[in-house]
Amino acid sequence: MPVVFRDRGRRFHFYSDEGSPREPVHIHVSEPGKEAKFWLFPAVRLARKIGYSDREIRELIRLVEANRDLIEQRWNDFFAP
Repeated sequence: MPVVFRDRGRRFHFYSDEGSPREPVHIHVSEPGKEAKFWLFPAVRLARKIGYSDREIRELIRLVEANRDLIEQRWNDFFAP
């Protein structure tokens, strides 16, 4: 599970096996008892959430938007043929 970055105890990561065929670029956010998944394109949007409040999701969306280039780069580096 490649970790792209961490923020205040939250792990922003993706899984090394992201489906077959592989799902489009996205990021998972995890911390104890909570998890969320965000699609990155065409705009950052929530795919699913467990345990996060709506306020926390808005904050996570801002963090994902601010780091979208980094997330996409790490995704492409990891999954490059």
